[in-house]
Amino acid sequence: MSAILELEGITKIYKKGESEVHAIDGVSLSIEKGEFTAIVGPSGSGKTTLLNIIGCLDTPTTGVVRYNGSPLGAMSEDERSAYRKQHISFIFQSYNLIPVLTVRENVELPLVIELRLSKPEIRQKAEDVLAAVGLAGLGDRFPRELSGGQEQRVAIARALVKDPYIVLADEPTANLDSHMAEEIVELMRNINKTLKATFIFSTHDALVQRNARRVINIRDGIIHSDEKKGE
Repeated sequence: MSAILELEGITKIYKKGESEVHAIDGVSLSIEKGEFTAIVGPSGSGKTTLLNIIGCLDTPTTGVVRYNGSPLGAMSEDERSAYRKQHISFIFQSYNLIPVLTVRENVELPLVIELRLSKPEIRQKAEDVLAAVGLAGLGDRFPRELSGGQEQRVAIARALVKDPYIVLADEPTANLDSHMAEEIVELMRNINKTLKATFIFSTHDALVQRNARRVINIRDGIIHSDEKKGE
């Protein structure tokens, strides 16, 4: 299977006064469609920086990022932003739902911004993905009326609604109790299996690491281990 994402010789260097901080130091890896991968490491290891580079939120100092063989470095900033909006989705620990919008409207938002589908098509797609995450019938509620686990399900639905190449999840279970965290991880595993959605996590959570089929351990901006596991 060909790689959906390739990183080649990625570095990220920040200036701190007279010195340089190497947040990422020569990382190369590839991700195939349908992976369920966790990037793990202590605070300051570079995992969030790496996730931001993968998600086109940051650019590497050196190295090449390719999606489906196309180098992102050849794009302008506006082109990268458009590419990110269309093909990459994010799930955050703080959910980042818009409180004045209903659940359905929060899920519809990425498609409304893209302006590619009609209003009836957008509504149907939102209803379908809400059903897929177990929230059928809750589209007219507001985020404040939901539990934390339900809010994270809405965030997952919003991430999936535009059929992204990759879903990037930054500590998605950090604000959930252990029971809710297990439910959310199981939900994402089922979505990964049934929809072949590609997930990459940045996480400290041992639960996510146990359920990941690939665990990449990063320290001091360097990959120290890359373990693929069976089901």
